[in-house]
Amino acid sequence: MNNKLDNSFGFQQVDAAEREKRIRHVFEVVAKRYDVMNDFMSFGIHRLWKKTLLKKACAQPGQTILDLAGGTGDIARKMAAADRQVMIIDPSQPMMQVGRERGLRHVRCLAGSGEAIPLRDNSVDTLTIAFGIRNMTHMQQALEEIQRVLKPGGRCLCLEFSRPAAWLRPFYNLYSFWVIPRLGALVAREPAAYNYLVESIRRFPDQEELKQMMEKAGLARVSYHNLSFGIACLHIAHKPV
Repeated sequence: MNNKLDNSFGFQQVDAAEREKRIRHVFEVVAKRYDVMNDFMSFGIHRLWKKTLLKKACAQPGQTILDLAGGTGDIARKMAAADRQVMIIDPSQPMMQVGRERGLRHVRCLAGSGEAIPLRDNSVDTLTIAFGIRNMTHMQQALEEIQRVLKPGGRCLCLEFSRPAAWLRPFYNLYSFWVIPRLGALVAREPAAYNYLVESIRRFPDQEELKQMMEKAGLARVSYHNLSFGIACLHIAHKPV
């Protein structure tokens, strides 16, 4: 993955620690408007994508479920119940605080990064991550951590922006680079932050590349399902038994 990030937010040619600090700042400044912005940017379609993720995750009683980079908790909230353990792990305290203010029953929030998940080996039945893996400073390391914390037979479900169909790509690129930053300026009042988010989408591995990275991390039976002609993609992988 190309580590050169959007110059308008000062991401080029900085070391990993500084890059991680600046990425966290992006989410600090947009935390309270992040979910509203997602609705504006996707015309609400992100909710349908997440509904697909939740259906495939099929949270069950007795499970330990981790929503990694879970932010404000919109995924974890819908998987939570008194008969299972649901956690959010996210490096952004402001994002999780927004989730707490909106109500997170039966959800535990922990500060932590995807590159160093603060859980023991073989402890998670189902791990979800929605639009978070591209913001990892070391994505391969994060995938290896996901493999480590999953129980044998456990599943990882990764929902992320991906590479749209060829016919759609010119229109999608035009919308991403011209409309989304302006929406960020209008609604979230942070156009530079949304310039970074758009750039992180553009530089993210495509469907097959991410599948190969998951397999390299030790995950098996990796499949993917394109959503909205490949604008988003759901990868599902298993930890070998």
